[in-house]
Amino acid sequence: MSQATEILGATRAPHARVVGVVSAAHFVSHYYIIILAPLLPFVRADYGVSYTEIGLALAAFNIVSAALQTPAGFLVDWLGARILLTCGLVIGATAFIVAGAIHSFWLLVAMFALAGVGNTVYHPADYAMLSHHVPAKQIGQAFSVHTFAGMLGSAVAPPSLLLMQSLWGWRGAFVGAGVFGFVVAALLMAVRDNGDVKPAAPARDKDAPVGWRLLLAPAILLNLVFFVLLALISGGTSNFSVVAFGALYGTPVTTANAALTGNLMLSAVGVLIGGLLVGRTTRHGLVAALGLAGMAAFILLTAQVDLGAVALIAAMSAAGLCTGIIMPSRDMIVREVTPPGSFGKVFGFVTTGFNIGGIISPLIFGAIMDHGSPRLVFLAVAAFSLIAILTVVVLPKQATR
Repeated sequence: MSQATEILGATRAPHARVVGVVSAAHFVSHYYIIILAPLLPFVRADYGVSYTEIGLALAAFNIVSAALQTPAGFLVDWLGARILLTCGLVIGATAFIVAGAIHSFWLLVAMFALAGVGNTVYHPADYAMLSHHVPAKQIGQAFSVHTFAGMLGSAVAPPSLLLMQSLWGWRGAFVGAGVFGFVVAALLMAVRDNGDVKPAAPARDKDAPVGWRLLLAPAILLNLVFFVLLALISGGTSNFSVVAFGALYGTPVTTANAALTGNLMLSAVGVLIGGLLVGRTTRHGLVAALGLAGMAAFILLTAQVDLGAVALIAAMSAAGLCTGIIMPSRDMIVREVTPPGSFGKVFGFVTTGFNIGGIISPLIFGAIMDHGSPRLVFLAVAAFSLIAILTVVVLPKQATR
């Protein structure tokens, strides 16, 4: 707790309000990503549709997000992060209010596609706004608070949505979530800050890549691959570890879920610890490599040994801690290779890796489980971790300067 206090205390400055409201927007983005999961049985029963049909809404959301996030990054650099972030919040909030207010399944699917449009702005606008307003000494800690807020949004969404559902039905829960987005949008527009922090820009090289050429620079492409691998690691652990432990060792569902919960909770704690580390070292690639190596080691342990309930929960929690620690360093690695004025497009492009990995992950790990190889789930997660280490070790840090 003292570590979290230190991070938050470091942002008590003119830019603290910006960190707070951008983190609130990130909270909303993760809240909206989770919105259908806890309410799915109620939505499906109301419309009388199959799981495949209800999956069309999630597919529409993710496909639109993947396709438009990089163009949204260009718009952030052109029009400004604040206005685009506000528009994203308003679009997402409007989509869920309409989906809750009007009885039409295909309108629901269309509104999830529209919410995907709103979702495209969060990563490029958040990182651009933080990079423009937070001094370099505190930027790593600001990134960690921002990431932690997103994780908190994911954690808060299921119980709060189910509470609203119990009071007003699933439609009321959608409307309530939409109202929340409008509130954060209003706060974003109301907050006044200390103006942009002007980074010391190096002399401009007339041959330096710009626009799409910048995004195809080796350092940026390696970061994209890094984010894809992180999404594969997360997808394998979060979505398939419970069933894989059951198939591999006969682990009870309650125990496997407790291990996953420990993994996710310690990952959030690790983000705050990682925020402290990035303020004390510039070797962000080394921090990321050590965290990935530690995570791979604990996952390999669970793949090779039937640890029993207590040890399994401890090992998965330790793996989550390692995963969380690397996240602020992950963001700093991207920032190091991004020229001033290009934060929106670069962060928009590389974080598309989350969408790509999110599409690929179920196909890979689902096929592994269908093939009857649960141990391979954990071996694959560890392998992706080791490959991710290679991307940060060979990253040409000055390629875009």
